[in-house]
Amino acid sequence: MQDIIKAIKTSIIEIKTLLENGDLRKSEHENTTGDTQLKLDILSDKILEKHFAKVPSIKEIVSEEQENIKLLNKDGKYLIAYDPLDGSSLADVNLSVGSIFGIYEDSFEGKNLKAAAYCVYGPRLEFVLAKDNKVKLYRLENQDFIFVENLKLNEKGNINSPGSTQKCWTSYHKKLIDDIFSDGYRLRYSGGMVPDLHQILLKGGGLFSYPATSDRLKGKLRLLFEVFPFAFIFEKACGGASTGKKRLLEVKASHIHDTSPCFFGSNTEIKRVLEVYKKH
Repeated sequence: MQDIIKAIKTSIIEIKTLLENGDLRKSEHENTTGDTQLKLDILSDKILEKHFAKVPSIKEIVSEEQENIKLLNKDGKYLIAYDPLDGSSLADVNLSVGSIFGIYEDSFEGKNLKAAAYCVYGPRLEFVLAKDNKVKLYRLENQDFIFVENLKLNEKGNINSPGSTQKCWTSYHKKLIDDIFSDGYRLRYSGGMVPDLHQILLKGGGLFSYPATSDRLKGKLRLLFEVFPFAFIFEKACGGASTGKKRLLEVKASHIHDTSPCFFGSNTEIKRVLEVYKKH
């Protein structure tokens, strides 16, 4: 698996340069869920595929920007699902964005994740890898990723990151969020999944939510590329990840672009979500 990690690191350094110097305009294309692709999305996807194609241990890849799974090496062992540039719509206002990776065996199911990773393109390029029951933070220094620390969530946090369109929330979800704020939690929400979850991990805990809503009954965030990898990371960091009803890594995806409601956080916050949602 080290060859895959090396390919990811090489790719994200290249994407970092692309973000600093690339074209921020929209393309003439849409992805499979109808979102207009930025030129950065397309180029980031090509960079990752280029480097993954050089790794013999990778059997298949699937990207959020592509319609189908691609076979790279029929004798390969691993399957990679990735979001090349999560939150790319924030790039033109110079907010942090990221890339997300899930490394699977056998099939693209949450139970088959062997490792997960993401990076944050911010003032610094930071890379987080969950593997072998540890979540490790690395930082790019002089073109090399230097280990910083192991990440572990506290039992309870104090950050609240509520996503999705608020006017489409259910009444019980709105009450949950309001009650959390009433208990002194701080609002931290940028509109980017990667920087918001990264902040919760580095600050020791809290809750990120993207529920089912009246306009998106199955949520918005995609299982293979976003939800499963972060569920794996949060569990390895001694936190939790839930749909509100069940553990996220137990959800079955019937299509590679399936979405799901999702909650990520430290154990106290996830327990609180489950207590509210089991009543509805």
